[in-house]
Amino acid sequence: MDHIRRLDVFAVVEKLLTLAALTLVAVTVGSQLGPILGLDGRLGSIAGWSIALVYDALWIGALRKSEVAIRQRSRIGMAVMLGLSLAALGVSTGTLLILGHAKVFAFVPMAAAAFMGLRLFANNVLADHDTAAAIADQSAADRNARALAAADARHLRATAVTDVMTETAGHLGEMQRQIARAETLTKAEERIAKARAKAEKRLRSADEKHGELAAAFAARPLMLAVPTPGTPSLSTGTERPALTPNAAEDTAPDTIDGTADTDTDTQVNDHTDQNSAPPVTLADLAAVTGVPTPVPGEPLTDAQLDVVLRHLRYTDDPPLSYRHARKNFRDAGFVGSEERVRRVWGALLTHEETTPAK
Repeated sequence: MDHIRRLDVFAVVEKLLTLAALTLVAVTVGSQLGPILGLDGRLGSIAGWSIALVYDALWIGALRKSEVAIRQRSRIGMAVMLGLSLAALGVSTGTLLILGHAKVFAFVPMAAAAFMGLRLFANNVLADHDTAAAIADQSAADRNARALAAADARHLRATAVTDVMTETAGHLGEMQRQIARAETLTKAEERIAKARAKAEKRLRSADEKHGELAAAFAARPLMLAVPTPGTPSLSTGTERPALTPNAAEDTAPDTIDGTADTDTDTQVNDHTDQNSAPPVTLADLAAVTGVPTPVPGEPLTDAQLDVVLRHLRYTDDPPLSYRHARKNFRDAGFVGSEERVRRVWGALLTHEETTPAK
């Protein structure tokens, strides 16, 4: 099998064609060239065959010698040898065309010369099999490297495009999120502002409608008077009836050694002491409630917020309204959202309405 694989079919065809060309020329010319030269019999055959073989040997030998000129890169040698080969080949082909009985075989020498010339060219100009294999491997490696480089370039380009699209999509998504957030917050602020404006309008309407009467009621001194035994009760009118001196003398109780006068002086002194008591501070109110004293600027619990609003409301007579108490709350530097302040204020008013006065 190894011999069959190593067999050069091209060289075998060349040798067969060369042998066929020699045979055709010898058979055709060898039998006819003797009588043409005036030689008969065996002598004529030998002369004809010799001349025929010389013609074929001439172009075959010239082609063989041209191999040396090709290896030496001799242009003169290549021109001489190739020219001689072509001339001898032309004589052989012309002889077969003129003297041959089967003119279709006249171009067999040319075919043999063509195969021989191709072999010589391949052996002396082209690289050998091993070198050609190495060159082919290098070419294949180069092609593969270029293909891989092109694939890497396409991959990098696709990756870059994908990264840009992903980054752009992230920016667009963040933009849409910010837009949606802004729209939601603005709508919420609009609704809150609308609700606050509506509440403020309701409060203003209530102040315009009932503000004077509420202020008059808050300014009215309401005290529960308990008359002493034997003292006539006061009338239910807005003004007390004027007492005449006689009536005052009649209604005054009899005193024995100034006892009644002493009791009256004691009551007046007690009332004076109560009116001159110091006001309740925010710390006192926080201590009574049981919560830490609220500090301006710090977050407050609902209990501390209730203590602050209660103290602000009752520091004045009449008690402050929500707007004034809220203003004083902000001016004092206390911290609390509008919603919490309003909610605790409502709970404070509800507690006042549900708690009976003592």
